Amino acid sequence: MAMRMSTMLLRTLREEPAEAEVPSHRLLLRAGYIRRAAPGGYTWLPLGKLVLDRVTQIVREEMAAIGGQEVGFPALLPREPYDISGRWTEYGDDLFTLKDRRGSDYLLAPTHEEMFALLVQDMTSSYRDYPLILFQVQTKFRDETRPRAGLLRGREFLMKDAYSFDLTDEGLAEAYAKHRVAYRKIFERLGLEHTIVAAMSGAMGGSASEEFLAAAEVGEDTFVGCTNCDYAANTEAVVTPVPAGDDREHGPLTVHDTPGTPTIASLVDLANARALDGRTDWTAADTLKNVVVTVHHPGKDDQVLAIGVPGDREIDMKRLEAALSPATVTMFDDFASRPELVRGYIGPQGLTLRYLADPRVVPGSAWLTGANEAGRHATSVVAGRDFTPDGTIEAAEVRAGDTCPQCREGEVTIRRGIELAHIFQLGRKYTDAFKIDVLGADGKPVRPTMGSYGIGVSRAVAAIAEQHRDDRGILWPDEVAPADVHVIGAGKDGQIEAALRLAAELEAAGLRVLVDDRPQLSAGVKFTDAELIGIRRAVVVGRRLSEGYAEIRDRRTGERHDMLITEVAEALVG
Repeated sequence: MAMRMSTMLLRTLREEPAEAEVPSHRLLLRAGYIRRAAPGGYTWLPLGKLVLDRVTQIVREEMAAIGGQEVGFPALLPREPYDISGRWTEYGDDLFTLKDRRGSDYLLAPTHEEMFALLVQDMTSSYRDYPLILFQVQTKFRDETRPRAGLLRGREFLMKDAYSFDLTDEGLAEAYAKHRVAYRKIFERLGLEHTIVAAMSGAMGGSASEEFLAAAEVGEDTFVGCTNCDYAANTEAVVTPVPAGDDREHGPLTVHDTPGTPTIASLVDLANARALDGRTDWTAADTLKNVVVTVHHPGKDDQVLAIGVPGDREIDMKRLEAALSPATVTMFDDFASRPELVRGYIGPQGLTLRYLADPRVVPGSAWLTGANEAGRHATSVVAGRDFTPDGTIEAAEVRAGDTCPQCREGEVTIRRGIELAHIFQLGRKYTDAFKIDVLGADGKPVRPTMGSYGIGVSRAVAAIAEQHRDDRGILWPDEVAPADVHVIGAGKDGQIEAALRLAAELEAAGLRVLVDDRPQLSAGVKFTDAELIGIRRAVVVGRRLSEGYAEIRDRRTGERHDMLITEVAEALVG
């Protein structure tokens, strides 16, 4: 049966929803695809559920094509497996936790690595059971501090997570490559322009890690490309090219009175005005900015940490947290408890707390930096002579125009994107945690190695709406649209009845049909709703019905032409 809008649970909105922050959120609400149920949670209305199911089906088909077997786990899981893996604490406040009536701890799963590993431990015993690819399409939960942007950042979302199990590292690499190809096919079928970028593993663990990002101005991720080569990476994963060490002779560390210079800009101005060290060409890049943060380790005591970056760079908190994951970071503000830390005048020399420096702070490099005294800075503070960092850290902001870390010749460009998928070579993190071994071909125990491959299915719906829209509504790609054709009965002189007959004919020909048979609405309102809903092909049964004609419209190209109504089904099916 054709879907009749006269009986469908559907309400389109003329006004912009006050809660909508991004175009996809606004359009999905206005077009009657979703409704807000709670902060970060949405109800899928009939049209929206059709789109979600189409996206899910494409994902399932491509997973089956590489030999994936679908299973299904509960969303409500016991604490014990996550204690064993360490993720009960590593996930921190993002984890939804609860107790049952007996006081036992449970969680609403953000991902299911532990459960897949335990299932394989329970169900396999020999090398003959491998390789293995398992997946599920499951509702996931994350206790977001501030859910936002509709389906792009929710507390409850639909995800496809897959896991490969192999007995060799070469097998893992092959499974990873299979998923990479399958994901590209999925996003091509979804009509999503995307870029594969190097990424950080975070709380998931593992080594090799890549993200699939859909280009979108509203994306929360930033990623870089290169003007000269194929380099692409999430900014969190960008590795700073390390300059050569500085083997020049530098003068002794010299302390200067620099009152009223708590900022880099004020310091540079004073240094040039007073010609410190005989120079009048000081820039922010010659200064060393030292920032103190508090690192919050899940399940452990907080740690005070100093970070040194060139003064022309800001600290990027997302890069810093990615480097310190699973810890979170806040700016240190309790200077009264640490009198040796003089706000605005901190230098690395003589620091008693852990100090990590930007990779540009190479041995032999000399810096203008704080003297650890109020109103005083020091020049010729040389790395390796006057201070030695405890390590390096990627915490400085990445900027357009920076040198490409791969080819060292091009410059990086920066774009924003929506994370569609993330794939990892997990290795043996989870099989080690659960001590999973199987009998190898030589009769000796072998420990399997894992890969993890996730796709945000509900987020993909929003990403499609972001990339396929105009000022009138959504323009769904054919493979994910809620129907193949939208038939519109304009409303006069038997036009609705004729539209219903045509819809039945199109359904019989194998097309999925949405028919607007709402008698109380004007033709103009129906046309506006059709553009908002966004099915590419529309057939209008209207003014030329008496002559035996209907109008064919293409939502994407704007083309319109009349056709004998008796020829419509053959033309659209063909």
